[in-house]
Amino acid sequence: MMFAKRLTKGRLVSRYKRFFAEVELDTGETILSHCPNPGKMLGLLDPGTEALVTHVDDPKKKLQYRLEALREHGTWVGVNTQWPNRLVAMAIRDGAIPDLSDYPLMRPEVKYGHNSRIDWLLQDHSSQPDVYVEVKNVHYSRVPGLAEFPDCVTERGAKHLHELIEMVETGYRAAVVFCVQRDDVVRFDIARDLDRKFGAAYDAARAGGVEFYAHAWPVSEAGIAHSHRLEIL
Repeated sequence: MMFAKRLTKGRLVSRYKRFFAEVELDTGETILSHCPNPGKMLGLLDPGTEALVTHVDDPKKKLQYRLEALREHGTWVGVNTQWPNRLVAMAIRDGAIPDLSDYPLMRPEVKYGHNSRIDWLLQDHSSQPDVYVEVKNVHYSRVPGLAEFPDCVTERGAKHLHELIEMVETGYRAAVVFCVQRDDVVRFDIARDLDRKFGAAYDAARAGGVEFYAHAWPVSEAGIAHSHRLEIL
């Protein structure tokens, strides 16, 4: 996925109120950008961290910049949670996730479970069962080579796993794709010390037949591209 134009470099001044990030551009100008990530973004928010922002250039928008990535240990880490659903859809269509690629129909945001919406419903109207696909954005890495999720308590994430178990029990397939927006990792694991309930839900989901995949998408100034599959521990 190529950006419409190359991203602009700068350094993080601060991130506050969850959705705002102040960035000093390499030109010396300090701008206020939208931070499209409500999570804690652990490990990425030290003042002075290198940043990449998009110039939105839309007079209807209050903020003319959007934060896209922050640099950690020499690697750009994507923080825009608007991209993962699109990235995973492209990977499925391109055959990069083979176990999910034999489905010509992809429907977004389909209602299911208990007042939830699945990110992607894969169908082909044949004898094989539909696949309910949940996408999770991943940025966190505190051990070299290892990506982890989540970086904070996610009751909603645990709820989704239990709903996917119900889909499998009903006769459908269910899968979770962890979209890791960095390329310096080769393994993936659950950060159980940060959310024990999610860890328990994950264990129940694996035992209940829910499929799990973790793939890396490196971020650059020009775009985001699928790289490799991670080993799930």
